[in-house]
Amino acid sequence: MFRKLTAEFLGSALLAALVIGSGMAAQRLSPGDTGLQLLENAAATAAGLYAIILMFGPISGGHFNPVVSLADAALGALPWRHALAYVPAQILGCIAGAVLANGMFSTDLISISTTPRATLAHGVSEIVATLCLLLVIFSLVRTGRADRAPAAVGAYIGAAYFFTSSTSFANPAITIGRMFSDSFAGIAPSSAPAFIVAQLCGGAVAVPLIRGLYPATTTDAAGGKNGELVGRQVT
Repeated sequence: MFRKLTAEFLGSALLAALVIGSGMAAQRLSPGDTGLQLLENAAATAAGLYAIILMFGPISGGHFNPVVSLADAALGALPWRHALAYVPAQILGCIAGAVLANGMFSTDLISISTTPRATLAHGVSEIVATLCLLLVIFSLVRTGRADRAPAAVGAYIGAAYFFTSSTSFANPAITIGRMFSDSFAGIAPSSAPAFIVAQLCGGAVAVPLIRGLYPATTTDAAGGKNGELVGRQVT
């Protein structure tokens, strides 16, 4: 369990550093061009997320996201005690990653974001983003294609940066982490609760959909039963 929690902490930290750091780099490389900044941020996140999942997936499943862990538990593939232990490791990891990104770009190690994002459109976007993320992950896991999840999740998150108005946080831990960086990827603390509620709602909708759409328990490519993310999955 120590190895699993360490993997979730480190993976979450690298995820936050990746998202926030690439956003800072984009601001400096392409000043005044928000569209190009978002493209750079999305491309770096998509590619980096793929690598991070491959790195830590064999140890903890590579969740890095409380909604993924809770959904995995609700679907019966992860013990609840593990899921509940993963959550604080993921949150602390994302906060540490934000501090790391701030340090790498020579800003204050902790700088609380002032970027407001809590609108109805953003809330709807986060429900959709989280719902679709879980569908991507568990549709592959429960149909014996879990080995494709790292690439699929990276591709989905890269695309979701653009098709959602919220730029697809889809993760309560990264939402909390992004509060600690007043940068391109930041979110004001006053906006974070709405995002987290929307993400949890997306997860709550996703679980019965997954059960209904992918009910079979076939053996996947890695030899485990459908629904098992450990060693083969993500964000």
